[in-house]
Amino acid sequence: MDKELILTVLNEQHEEFLSKKNERICERPEEALVDLNSNLAQVVIGIRRSGKSSMCFNIIKKSGWDFAYLNFDDERFSKIQSEDLNLILECLYKIYGDFSHLFIDEIQNIDEWYLFVNRLLRTGMHVLITGSNAKLLSSELATYLTGRHMTIELFPFSFKEYCDYKNISTLHGTTKEKGLLQAAFDDYLHEGGFPELLKISRKQTYINTLVKNILTKDIEKRYSIKYKTAFENIANHLLNNSPAKINYLDLKQEFGLSSDHTVENYVSYTKNAYLIAGLHKYSAKSKIRIRDEKAYAIDVALMNNRENAMSGENLGWRLESIVYIELLRRFHPQECDVYYYQETAGETDFVICRGNTVIQLVQVSYDISNPKTLKREIKGLLLASEKTKCKNLLLITNWDEKTVVIDDKTISIVPAYSWLVNKN
Repeated sequence: MDKELILTVLNEQHEEFLSKKNERICERPEEALVDLNSNLAQVVIGIRRSGKSSMCFNIIKKSGWDFAYLNFDDERFSKIQSEDLNLILECLYKIYGDFSHLFIDEIQNIDEWYLFVNRLLRTGMHVLITGSNAKLLSSELATYLTGRHMTIELFPFSFKEYCDYKNISTLHGTTKEKGLLQAAFDDYLHEGGFPELLKISRKQTYINTLVKNILTKDIEKRYSIKYKTAFENIANHLLNNSPAKINYLDLKQEFGLSSDHTVENYVSYTKNAYLIAGLHKYSAKSKIRIRDEKAYAIDVALMNNRENAMSGENLGWRLESIVYIELLRRFHPQECDVYYYQETAGETDFVICRGNTVIQLVQVSYDISNPKTLKREIKGLLLASEKTKCKNLLLITNWDEKTVVIDDKTISIVPAYSWLVNKN
């Protein structure tokens, strides 16, 4: 690649880097997981436009370290080869002078990027990386950076971050505070948490472009998708029906594919790119856990802000999706797993496990004003409690707040807006 072009691109990126120092950026809890003093590569992964770069800029701004910035999500770098990376490094030193830390944005766009990072780590460079493809990054990290990286997962704004961004108080002790927070949650239930989406009015255009870029740039190009139309239809089907069980046979027949393996790959690609988060069934049998899987949109904005999307007005589905992603935020860093529980007699939306121990059961129901609905939700929790020996039972609703005691089991019923801003 031409050196003058590299310098032009890197100088423009340097100007962007400097401009971020004066920009107000919402702090994210995941910032505390990034260790810039570590000799391990710090790898931040998540869906496009979830705020990975902004979070890293915020970390850098507060760190006081000498950083250089390299963004591979630039069409002028689309033809770059691994042999060009040394020239890029030379140009970075020319622009920034000596530096101890390097921030590399969207690194998965470069083939054999891990060789470059490994070399940097061996020289004592501290490396901060972002990427938008979990499978690509994790497989290469496990193979080539074994023991030399730390992964931090970032989702779009949680409800608490949404409130912080909009300067909305998360206090809810008084009637007024509860009402204002409930109103904010009603907005979040529809808007979701993509940071840039909160600043614009043409939300469908933004989400359509985002999804298209994920499908074409992060998936079709990377995996050389043969049946592009079928793949895109499957991806949109999963988003439209979130949350729902994944039926591979139905998908194969509905979208005209002949191979089970192809359908399984296409679904896995949507998960790798963080469009979809999978949820497996709670079972002691590995075969059942793997086979019976649900798909959740990674953010509720993806459920209706798209062309031909009709499912987004089901508030129960939206609430369940928000709760699941919040559980991933809270429990994945603690190395806990989340499942769903289901048998003929009833089901529970979420089972949280630490190792082999179930530490909490969570049920989600938008409206429990109908006694039959409340009875059904409680029945599912009690059934799962009996089977798993877990007595930490939680029912999350849109508004209700009370405690229900049945025999020796206590069920805490809490409104979503309260649970989402209180992590204890």
